[in-house]
Amino acid sequence: MRGTTVPPGTPCPIPRPDEVPLHRLEVAGPGAPPFAAGSFDAVGPLSRSARPHRHTFYEIAYVTAGSGAHVVDLARRPLAPPQLVVLRPGQVHHWEQDRRLDGTLVLFTEDFLVDHPGDRDLLRRLAARSRLRPAAGEDERVGRLMAELVAEYRQRAPAYESVLRSLLHVLVVRVSRLARDPGPGATAGATAEGRPAAVADRFGRLVASREAVTWTVRECAERLGVTPGYLTQAVRAATGRSPGRLLIEARTRRAQRLLAHTELSVRQVAARTGFSDPAYFSRFFRRETGHSPGTFRKHHSRVHLSLEGGSGRA
Repeated sequence: MRGTTVPPGTPCPIPRPDEVPLHRLEVAGPGAPPFAAGSFDAVGPLSRSARPHRHTFYEIAYVTAGSGAHVVDLARRPLAPPQLVVLRPGQVHHWEQDRRLDGTLVLFTEDFLVDHPGDRDLLRRLAARSRLRPAAGEDERVGRLMAELVAEYRQRAPAYESVLRSLLHVLVVRVSRLARDPGPGATAGATAEGRPAAVADRFGRLVASREAVTWTVRECAERLGVTPGYLTQAVRAATGRSPGRLLIEARTRRAQRLLAHTELSVRQVAARTGFSDPAYFSRFFRRETGHSPGTFRKHHSRVHLSLEGGSGRA
């Protein structure tokens, strides 16, 4: 989505005095997928940052060596490799007193999950866990899968983006299995607590619904029983972005899924995402994704009619 990725070497914007620095995902160019994978060294010095910061992207870190602690939303979590760390966009984190920190990172924005939108909910739950440690034997499987993602990302063979999406889906599902049974030190309340966090969480679930993509911030606030101002403060504190921006991104994801997985015409997709004017929808879609609806469909089409229960064209 717009504003979540930047070209390599782009400096982080200077935050306001009351804001935590926001890191965006570096990608090779306009046509490159919003994804990166590699070791801590390969990703760069910010991957080990000791200064609290936020991301516009998800991060899955498989820590295989090192000591110290990982601090997420003020909760200090001692490192005990091998272990997995999952971060969602907006979480404040840093590495504290790390010694020889090593492992593999997988970084991706929310729109990279267009083929498997259910993974967003799994990732949100995983990000709330204080520790994820693979059992003996399972650590090797996770390591091999992470290595496959890195190799595919580096080689960029034909159709590599589709392979990356599939491998990432497998990784998310396998990691979610590790979180089914609470282990020592695993707590569900690792994210910020209190009513603002609860409101932000409810808003996140709300915008994941089909109907919400056409709602305004005011309409969402009314359904949550809060004022638009309170909703804006709560969501910005939790994610670093405004509810309006998140609604736009949800609208774009919905359009991407319909274009990729149904035979609905562009006019029909526009109507189902709240646009009465297909031309305006096309301008909106190009602004948010960098591609026209037709171009996006050409490269991502995987028709699955059950999403809408019909295939007629307007």
